[in-house]
Amino acid sequence: MKRVVITGLGAVTPLGNSVEEFADGIFNSKLGFGEITKFADNETEVKYVGEVKDFDANQYVGKKEAKRMDLFSQYAVHAATEAMNQSGLSDENIDSTRLGVILGSGIGGLTTIQDQVIKMHDKGMTRVSPMFVPQSIVNMAAGNVALRFHAQNISTVVVTACASATNAIGDAYNRIRLGYADAMITGGSEASINKIGISGFDALSTLSRATEVEDASIPFDANRHGFVMGEGAGVLVLEDLEHAQARGAKILGEIIGFGATTDAFHMTSPEPHGEGATRAMQEALRDANIQPSDVDYINAHGTATGANDSSEAQAIENVFGLESGVLTSSTKSMTGHLLGAAGGIEAVITAMTLIKGQLPVNVGLKEKDPVVNIPLVDDSNKHTAAKIAISNSFGFGGHNAVIAMKRWDD
Repeated sequence: MKRVVITGLGAVTPLGNSVEEFADGIFNSKLGFGEITKFADNETEVKYVGEVKDFDANQYVGKKEAKRMDLFSQYAVHAATEAMNQSGLSDENIDSTRLGVILGSGIGGLTTIQDQVIKMHDKGMTRVSPMFVPQSIVNMAAGNVALRFHAQNISTVVVTACASATNAIGDAYNRIRLGYADAMITGGSEASINKIGISGFDALSTLSRATEVEDASIPFDANRHGFVMGEGAGVLVLEDLEHAQARGAKILGEIIGFGATTDAFHMTSPEPHGEGATRAMQEALRDANIQPSDVDYINAHGTATGANDSSEAQAIENVFGLESGVLTSSTKSMTGHLLGAAGGIEAVITAMTLIKGQLPVNVGLKEKDPVVNIPLVDDSNKHTAAKIAISNSFGFGGHNAVIAMKRWDD
């Protein structure tokens, strides 16, 4: 098995449109939420979302190219460009047939779908845009990234709801370590802050209806009441260690394990005792050949919904016990929930956590839920330097995905 390292990071988030801005927001406990600006006539009680701000697609993606992409593809291309620029990979130092793309997205081009269905309804079937299909289909995030970087190895998208990006990273990791590719562009992208996205999730009673921004997303709090919809993309460049060293790349971290399971319990609710999540974490640890006591930090899925947080806390307790000292936080307390892209930006910030020697605070917590027995990150312990961390993602349909990551010291 080949060792797989991280050589590039890219991010488009409610806290900034670069990894530097994103990390600055996270480590300074900033909230990326605001009132909805992407559409008017909001008929729901949902007030706060995590919108990407000041995103100039013409500048970041290119005027001609942006016109041919839904926003979720634009976000993916920009984040991938940042990650590839940092990695230093180019046509000169990698065989294009050994460079691939695996991204995750839960929904794909939802804004395009919404707008074109409205157009068809109002103006007739012949007025639907010829770009409707290539803009809306979920594989186009990976397709557009592959086109941008001439990546001719595998190009595909994983769709496992909110576990999509973490599943994608795990699949990319496996592809490199098994020798099928030298480098992979991986992560996730989502852009679902629109009328149908908000109304659909609100109809499921999963969205926060907080009236004050500081109460909008409060994972593991006894008074949590739902998640804040976020948008954006998180992308990593993963590379075979030998390939990276041969070209003198700067190594940012190492992926050391991956676990994936299914609850097979309910369409939208997690298994209450965290059985599937427990097995996913255990599988990631076995794959990494490490013990629970080796893990210093867990970036939790932590959506701030009642069922998710309690089942995840139970799963963490199942795996690590209460004496291990492993610290946990949910960065969704600052970014909101990016659905299929959540695992992408959370993998990016987990890598930055290992690099910077600082943990993200579980922001907004006022009254810890009595069923949550695990230790959470706060201002008193946030300067803990972690060597090994895991990132959890769990999705509708019972999908569970976990990656294990190690600080690069070699």
